[in-house]
Amino acid sequence: MGRYLLKRLWHTVYVVVGISIISFFFIHLSGDPVMLMLPGDASMAEVETLRQQLGFNDPLYVQYWHFASRAVTGDLGVSLYHRVPAIRLIMERLPASLELAGAAMLIALVVAIPLGVISAVKRGSLWDMSSMLGALFGLSMPHFWLGIMLILLFSVTLGWLPTSGRGTLAQLVMPSLALGLSLMAMFARLTRSVMLEVLSLDYVRTARAKGLREKIVIGKHALRNALIPLVTVAGMQFGFLIGGTVIIETVFAWPGVGRLVVQAIFSRDYPLVQATVLVLAVIFVVVNLLVDLIYLYLDPQISYLEQK
Repeated sequence: MGRYLLKRLWHTVYVVVGISIISFFFIHLSGDPVMLMLPGDASMAEVETLRQQLGFNDPLYVQYWHFASRAVTGDLGVSLYHRVPAIRLIMERLPASLELAGAAMLIALVVAIPLGVISAVKRGSLWDMSSMLGALFGLSMPHFWLGIMLILLFSVTLGWLPTSGRGTLAQLVMPSLALGLSLMAMFARLTRSVMLEVLSLDYVRTARAKGLREKIVIGKHALRNALIPLVTVAGMQFGFLIGGTVIIETVFAWPGVGRLVVQAIFSRDYPLVQATVLVLAVIFVVVNLLVDLIYLYLDPQISYLEQK
């Protein structure tokens, strides 16, 4: 267990370092932010003076070394546009993104797992066909279109929910639904396909031959093994949700990290973009580390095989 965890932690470190290097060099290929920060009639001397102050005259590898050495201590630079530490802006927006991603994931899993299990157990039935047809529609609907339709229905027509903002449970309902419905469809189809495969295995037939109740066979023996692929996909999707909800955050004016990084990209705010990418990368690899630990709970043989 300890050796397995240390190995995963080491993987986490070099993945984060690799992402920081790649993102740093690609971000600096997009143009010179100094030209956006100064008025159009600024002289070349003023441009060179500001570029020198910001350190943009140094070679890229020198700039990256300065960024990495400060990042180890928690200093991710100062936003060129907002003139405040980048980490402060990210930490102000991150709770909103985590709240939205967590609510969407919770809605998706609570509905999708029972739906997929029932569809697998009742394969070929009317329930199975209708639920999978609904899942197909869920995968086909774009987030932004679904969000707009929810606003038109529940806010404009019925007047039940606020159109935008954050702070109350009512304001969380529509963006989490718009984000969670496609996940719900994906998880339901995945759960069904994995459950169908697991239900055909020998140990499930053996459990039934022993006379165990169907609920025990499904819940204790089949579902636990079927959850391993679902945990993998759910962990990856949660990591993507935290920084990839730009459209939903824009539609519902949700103050999350997605909107922050898009604004930083348009203003060529290099320190803020780099800091956001690094923080999101750390969150993503930490989520995947937690997924690996859940694997050990669902299937202890994984730790044994890794040690061998």
